[in-house]
Amino acid sequence: MTVLSQHFTSPPPAVSFEFFPPKTPEMEQKLWQSITQLAPLNPSFVSVTYGAGGSTRERTHYTVGRIIGETKLKPAAHLTCVDASRAEVDEVARAYWDAGVRHIVALRGDSPTGGAYVPYPEGYRYSSELVAGLKKIGDFDISVAAFPEKHPESPSFDADIEYLKQKIDSGATRAITQYFFDVEHYFRLVERVRAAGITIPIVPGILPVGNVAQVKKFSAMCGASVPAWLETLFDGLDADPATRNLVAVTVAAEQCRRLVEFGCDHLHFYTLNRADLSAAICRILGLRS
Repeated sequence: MTVLSQHFTSPPPAVSFEFFPPKTPEMEQKLWQSITQLAPLNPSFVSVTYGAGGSTRERTHYTVGRIIGETKLKPAAHLTCVDASRAEVDEVARAYWDAGVRHIVALRGDSPTGGAYVPYPEGYRYSSELVAGLKKIGDFDISVAAFPEKHPESPSFDADIEYLKQKIDSGATRAITQYFFDVEHYFRLVERVRAAGITIPIVPGILPVGNVAQVKKFSAMCGASVPAWLETLFDGLDADPATRNLVAVTVAAEQCRRLVEFGCDHLHFYTLNRADLSAAICRILGLRS
């Protein structure tokens, strides 16, 4: 416990949790069990995603509404540019504002067909335009995306940084990163953005690995790398969920330890709608319900 006591005796970092809207009654029950378990940790906010191509838009609205109506949590609703005109997106944003939502995660989004992204006719073309449009509707707290390993469609890291600057100039107040496993990717991203004069918080996104095959599938789509050492750690554990979960918590807790040591005071957890791994990691970080 010496290492843990050295690094987690100071005030723990702030945390936030990301959920996705459920598709079935069983998934909804699991989601609300997770929200109930994590809520006592007093997260800074909880975000609710859209599915690929905005496919879960109505379920996102419903889930955000339940969070507002049934909990004391602060929801951050995802909005994308995909498959909606500016007028339609603005209508959703006004409805969120009227419902008391003050935090939006503004994203370009991905093509619903899985091909190259094509802006929707009469829609916001990119997240920087979406951010600017949201600011005209209300003084939203706006989070945007950042990519430690570069967005897969960006021609270069320099271009990625320029896109981030455009989003900040439009009114973004923080960036939340795509998940990563080698923390050096995050360290290099922070060095690049600070060198470019970007001063907003760059919140690291943490994905506890419950299923390596699933993570590899996600990563192939979003451009995140899965290092060989991570695959080796989980090799042979497909039929041993208890050991797999212990390894997942250990890996993510060490990742968080290094990030906190680097100076991160806020960690964002991609929960995949399960609370156990994130709750255990937060316990190690010093957070108590």
